[in-house]
Amino acid sequence: MRTIVVYKSKTGFVRKYAEWIAYELGADLFDASEVSAAKLAEYDAIVYGGGLYAVGINGVGLIKKNLGLLAGKKIVVFGTGASTATDKVYAEVRDKNFTADELKVIRYFYLRGGFDFTRLPWYLKGVMNLMKWGLQRKKERTAEEQGMLDAFDAPVDFTDKENIRELVAYIRAK
Repeated sequence: MRTIVVYKSKTGFVRKYAEWIAYELGADLFDASEVSAAKLAEYDAIVYGGGLYAVGINGVGLIKKNLGLLAGKKIVVFGTGASTATDKVYAEVRDKNFTADELKVIRYFYLRGGFDFTRLPWYLKGVMNLMKWGLQRKKERTAEEQGMLDAFDAPVDFTDKENIRELVAYIRAK
């Protein structure tokens, strides 16, 4: 099965997962800026990865707007974020990014990434500073919220090669 792995990564966590997945599958690997819908159509299986920003998967429109052209192909999308991979987080991201019809042809995975404020573009730093300010104002914070605040001062990386196991098995399955 000819497989392509495409990613859009601002801070490196998505790229790391994309590289691991491409290696495990013997797939071609491309940054999303280098790929057209016509290029995707050349492959039997397509894996797309993007970071989460306000729960939206960065660049996933490349896949969603070309589903007609990609009919009959095995399509996987993964999103990465700093949140713990709970059922609630998975469902929130899935439901924000995909319709029920899209989920009939797209298999979605959430892979926990990390957070490195220093590697964000300036405009995202502004948005994240607003979130930080909101968290700082809370009198009581959850452990996850406190962890997010702490990550502004010390980057965190939760990537783990084990996280790709199910995704890789799905692509390999007939």
